[in-house]
Amino acid sequence: MQFTAHELSLMLNGTVEGDPSVAVNQLAKIEEAQAGSLSFLANPKYEQYLYTTNASVVIVNNDQALAQPVKATLIKVPNAYSAITILLEKYNTIKLNKTGIEQPCFIHPSAKIGENVYVGAFAYIGPNVKVGDNCKIYPNCFIADDVILGSNVTLFPGVKVYFDCVLGNNIIIHSGTVIGADGFGFAPAGDGTYTKISQIGNVIIEDDVEIGSNTTVDRATMGSTIIRKGVKLDNLIQIAHNVEIGANTVVAAQTGISGSTKVGENCIVGGQVGIVGHITIAKGSQIQAQSGVSRTITEEGKKWMGSPAFPLNDHMRSQIVINRLPALEKRINELEKIITELKKVQ
Repeated sequence: MQFTAHELSLMLNGTVEGDPSVAVNQLAKIEEAQAGSLSFLANPKYEQYLYTTNASVVIVNNDQALAQPVKATLIKVPNAYSAITILLEKYNTIKLNKTGIEQPCFIHPSAKIGENVYVGAFAYIGPNVKVGDNCKIYPNCFIADDVILGSNVTLFPGVKVYFDCVLGNNIIIHSGTVIGADGFGFAPAGDGTYTKISQIGNVIIEDDVEIGSNTTVDRATMGSTIIRKGVKLDNLIQIAHNVEIGANTVVAAQTGISGSTKVGENCIVGGQVGIVGHITIAKGSQIQAQSGVSRTITEEGKKWMGSPAFPLNDHMRSQIVINRLPALEKRINELEKIITELKKVQ
């Protein structure tokens, strides 16, 4: 893909300073760019590279002053960072613009496939599946019986969606993720063994959700595991059966959320957080990385840290005290000696 500076300026409503006909065919960091590259300058810390870069075109802010001459053609825009974000999205859209049905793949005769859908080689689409318009199902995906996909759903290679699950619109699920596997349900028997509890519920994923690679969202024992609108899940996350994650909550990698827990909307959950089952996390909670949450959080908009987790400010004060413990112990020993000597005098 190749664009001229003039074409890029039209996309971004910017103005060109330099050669409008110069062409670029790749994106690069300003300090690493070579001829034919497009780069940008949004952080003043990197201004020095504007005068030494080999990039052919650089996007800069309208108010960018030049301390030295530059070799590159400049495209001036109101916000360089926003502009490059727009271009990255356009690039990604073009790169991933696949359509058609590749062979070999399997689509059950009872499945209903929308318009402008891409189905990659070796994908499996089972009985009574409904696939909305503009969906992209990459190679080696598995979509089981009675699954419903809305419009603009992208399943990257190797995604598995078990039976009866329902996905809304504008959803992205990355490679290796499993939606709707059995929840971890086993009943202890009298002889020390465990009897499996059948998991007959499903998973519901609402609109505008993105889920990273190798994440698992288990089906409910009964009812639904629910991922609400706008949720963003990182790679390598475990969401257990009957969990509900509130709208616009973000969860970082290696977090585990146990069964039947309800996480409120607009929460931020750091990496490697562990949350026990059957509790509620209040709206707007922020849980720092590696925290362990073992009880319900009722106060909205509060920060938590530690294992077990408690309010962030309290945790930070405790860390200060812990660092002082050796000195405090020494002082206590000295005081005990003084008290012992005073008792002898009496």
